Amino acid sequence: MRIIACLNGDRRPGAHPALPVSAEQIALDAAAAVAAGADEVHVHPRDGSGGGALEPQVLSPMLERLHAAVPGVPVSVTTALSAEPDPWRRYDLVQRWGSLPDSATVNLHEPGAVEVARMLVDRRVRVEAGVADVDAARLLAAIGMAAEFGRVLVAPQDTDPDRALAEAERIEAVLDRAGIGLPRLLHGVGEAAWPVLEAAAAAGHDVRIGLEDTLRGPDGGEAAGNAALVQAAAERVSSRARR
Repeated sequence: MRIIACLNGDRRPGAHPALPVSAEQIALDAAAAVAAGADEVHVHPRDGSGGGALEPQVLSPMLERLHAAVPGVPVSVTTALSAEPDPWRRYDLVQRWGSLPDSATVNLHEPGAVEVARMLVDRRVRVEAGVADVDAARLLAAIGMAAEFGRVLVAPQDTDPDRALAEAERIEAVLDRAGIGLPRLLHGVGEAAWPVLEAAAAAGHDVRIGLEDTLRGPDGGEAAGNAALVQAAAERVSSRARR
């Protein structure tokens, strides 16, 4: 079971005092998260204004800093339309990446996602298939590419814990029926983040936590930052393993 630290997502600068935005901040925060127990880091590159960006000139220096800060630790980046709303421009930008991440998350419910996934596979980048709902799970089964992907990200978007867990169960049922045996990473957002993490740990799946998903610790109080969230997740994973 691996712990993935999702450092910033598409939250705007100022959403949390410890939110990393610049390449330097992201690298320093990644090192702290890894020291706290993270096995991988997932980031959304940011341009000079703090907005999401997929341009090669933004990605390359960020990856250089990250690999120097956390050598040997896998780095995942987003390809979400929140970073580049135009699907065709997104494809062009990702195709022009010179420095490549270890993996990239592709949200299958977004327009143009399958084309981006195919291109990343061709470029030998490990694809994490983002599945937010049952329709996306069915699409993953239908495109016949699952064997070429590295992992499924089961990512229900409802912030209500009960509804998020129920949607995760429905997604997993579709994946099971389709015989998709890829490793699975479950994560929730907002109030559902910690309940979904607990369910993922109980099922033996990889888990994810960080300021992208929640600004609060398991006790409901504001988290000090990504390292604190990762430490709390590591303690829960370790406690469950001992039981």
